[in-house]
Amino acid sequence: MIRDITIGQYYPAKSVVHRLDPRVKLICTLLYLISLFLFSSIPGYLVATVFLVCVIHISKVPFSYIVKGLKPVIMLLMITVLFNLFLTRQGDVLFHAWIFTITEGGLRTAVYMAIRLVYLIIGSSLMTFTTTPNELTDGIEAVLHPLNKIHVPVHEIAMMMSIALRFIPILLEETDKIMKAQLARGADFESGNILQRAKSMVPILVPLFVSAFRRANDLAMAMEARCYRGGDGRTKMKPLRYKSRDYAAYIIVIAYVVAVVAIGRGVQLHIWVF
Repeated sequence: MIRDITIGQYYPAKSVVHRLDPRVKLICTLLYLISLFLFSSIPGYLVATVFLVCVIHISKVPFSYIVKGLKPVIMLLMITVLFNLFLTRQGDVLFHAWIFTITEGGLRTAVYMAIRLVYLIIGSSLMTFTTTPNELTDGIEAVLHPLNKIHVPVHEIAMMMSIALRFIPILLEETDKIMKAQLARGADFESGNILQRAKSMVPILVPLFVSAFRRANDLAMAMEARCYRGGDGRTKMKPLRYKSRDYAAYIIVIAYVVAVVAIGRGVQLHIWVF
């Protein structure tokens, strides 16, 4: 399960999406995520699906690699679906047993919410798969730059987010090593009740926290040794500049948003309760 977590990891490839300006990827990803909540119909989700499949194909990121990143959030996805399924009471009753009732509105909301969450995760993951941490930092800082006028520490915020993304795969690898070492010593993480399993995680969490603090201290000392003093007066070795493909990406995404909203709200297609 540890190796299935792909959040914050970069997948190197030679594609148009990889070469896009990080500001474009950030803004376009945000527009795509917002568009998923602007409709609730089958035609709209079909358009969103086609668009997402095309972007995955262009990015040259293997679909199996993207799907692997969904495994750690399956439990959260199932809980969200069940809550919407049993707690939403709209329309005719489809199933009733004891305290559990499934209505047409509950089934419809649960299915649509599951699709939205999956597309949210895939869309966000595509951005990190195709953008290096340095590019992501520069993109976040450039997008939030207007907030500097109201004294918001944009550079520091972008730096913290970049460091957090860098630490995710490192800590995952460290966790995997610690778990294998404890298993070799006879530790058992699978048997027992919830309390026993929680207690068995202590031999993992303690060395993991020690390792995380040690890495954070080493990073702080390295930054201080290089005279890092924040974003004031700093220049970029590779300043961000828009190119023709970046403007084309903006036009394509805006056209998609307009199309998905128009089709999702204007075209009516009913299949059973959907």
